[in-house]
Amino acid sequence: PQASEQTPGAFWKGMRLMAIDGTVDAVPDTESNRAFFRYSSDDEVSRSPFPQVRLVLLIECGTHLICDVEPSSCRQGETTSARELLARSLGPDMLLLWDSGFHSSQLIFLGRQCQTQMLGRLKSNVLTKPVERLSDGSYLAYIYEDQDHQSGERMLVRVISYTFTDPPIPGAGETTHRLMTTLLDPKQYPAKELAVLFHERWHVELVIDEIKTHLRLSARTLRSLTPEGVLQEVYALLLAH
Repeated sequence: PQASEQTPGAFWKGMRLMAIDGTVDAVPDTESNRAFFRYSSDDEVSRSPFPQVRLVLLIECGTHLICDVEPSSCRQGETTSARELLARSLGPDMLLLWDSGFHSSQLIFLGRQCQTQMLGRLKSNVLTKPVERLSDGSYLAYIYEDQDHQSGERMLVRVISYTFTDPPIPGAGETTHRLMTTLLDPKQYPAKELAVLFHERWHVELVIDEIKTHLRLSARTLRSLTPEGVLQEVYALLLAH
């Protein structure tokens, strides 16, 4: 990360804003690429037309700098790639933003081990049992190392629910949005401020658009015919960005 305290939008309350997201890219349909990167499924009717490489990116929101990438077969889950990436790249005084597809108790525990705070979107059926209601309408809940079986070490996190009430926004007042954060103090980190801050996550979507739409100029696939070449080409594009 390269942002300084003077970089607009790079920090919030002394924490460096980082975001994570994933994307896939089509690669040439050669035997070695098929074996290494694979199609999106084994179903010949519904699978992707080309093999695909999955990229999970960690970016600095204030600069759009890509700080790390984990490339893999498209069959490898995003949270698996995220574990590899975050374990080597997170650090103290960061605030990591992610969308609901990355919510994982393992990633939250990993982030806290790296002294990183987390702010991510939740699905409607996750962390629904409050331990304590807080003054700003948010509540505390426990996550577990093994969330499915509610076992292992547990950690308090905070859940924030909100709706948009601005009439021009589609579905305003109807859809409830839910966030999970490791920032527990409602006075120091008000729920409304966190709800607004979460939309800084959109910078990682912009970075992906910059790479795929503008930098590559919408080529049909990457060019390389071997897995080694694909990985080299991926890193070249990201370094050019």
